[in-house]
Amino acid sequence: MPVTPLRRARRAGLLAALATLPLAAAYRFALVYRVRAGYPKRFPPAHDPSSLGLPFEALDIPTHDGLRLPAWWIPAGPDRAPGVVLIHGWESARDRTLPHAQVLNAIGMHVLTIDVRGHGANGPEELPMSVGEYALDARAAVAALRDRPEVTTIGILGHSMGAAGSLVAAATDPQVDAVIALAAPADPSRLTRQTFRLARLPIPGVVAWPLAWLTTRVYLQPRGHTIASVSASHAVRAIRVPVLLVHGTDDGVVPVADLGRLAATRRAARPDAVTETLTVPGGKHSWLYEFPGYRATIARFLAANLGGPISPDEAARVARAVPAERLPDPERLVTLDEEPGGFRSLARILRRREAAAPSPSGLDDADAAPATPGAFSAEGFDA
Repeated sequence: MPVTPLRRARRAGLLAALATLPLAAAYRFALVYRVRAGYPKRFPPAHDPSSLGLPFEALDIPTHDGLRLPAWWIPAGPDRAPGVVLIHGWESARDRTLPHAQVLNAIGMHVLTIDVRGHGANGPEELPMSVGEYALDARAAVAALRDRPEVTTIGILGHSMGAAGSLVAAATDPQVDAVIALAAPADPSRLTRQTFRLARLPIPGVVAWPLAWLTTRVYLQPRGHTIASVSASHAVRAIRVPVLLVHGTDDGVVPVADLGRLAATRRAARPDAVTETLTVPGGKHSWLYEFPGYRATIARFLAANLGGPISPDEAARVARAVPAERLPDPERLVTLDEEPGGFRSLARILRRREAAAPSPSGLDDADAAPATPGAFSAEGFDA
């Protein structure tokens, strides 16, 4: 029987409909992901700087869009000196930065640490959060620090999502004089792909990468961000001031390979700019300040690039001797890979129920996620 034009048209229509099914399913996946992964669980600070014997003043930092962020101003004394903004990570709060404040205070630097919107003592956000909001709040903190007459130069030290936000902020803020990024994710799509692994979603690699690409774009739509505007890899190309990138070799949340990507990207784009790196042997996603060599490195970097107030070598010596230790927090004992501040509840919110699931198929050894408490499948996206 000859194929009539009508039959040909019906066949083409059927094939077109079949071809759209995977895209429709992927878009639905992205919408569910945005709802479940875009809103961090808030943990109000359990400690204040007095827990470490540090003087402080409670402040509210205004943002350009009308928010007021809870903050602590921790002065090093009455003298003029460099100031450092501390930006915590996802599902963390300003009390998590206090050991860093302890180190910086010991080397004579003022500190301003904030609760990023949607975190800590702030109320919940109505739209999903990303690196873009971390960058906005980091810039607000820098502006507040610049208004203080006792501050001479300004650095930013951020962790994880806060590290990416710090890099994005520094790329467009001329008031920043140096940046330290701890465990920074290199780019949003790669980060989304990593969250699939952390949640143990059984998505083959050939599907996971395009799905992460689409999911990231859908995730950013409500606030009008683009991937480039929230990408640390894009930001490091534009930053003119000195940058120190730090990562632990055993980071189970953001792979240490992201440090290499960021460093290579920056050095290729700005070969004359200061780009330092530190890989901490045995370091995980959090608590890097517990390594004396880490404390010495950040102190030396900041003293050298912010202008004192003591010499870089003396700052390194003092910082190495500071007994910076994690503060007890009984409310946060259940963590992802025992690493607070690193997508702590992401696996839980991506899945409605825990289930013993095999490792995702289609992933080679280099792509396989580390074991996490509770294995999760992709069934939670069927709601």
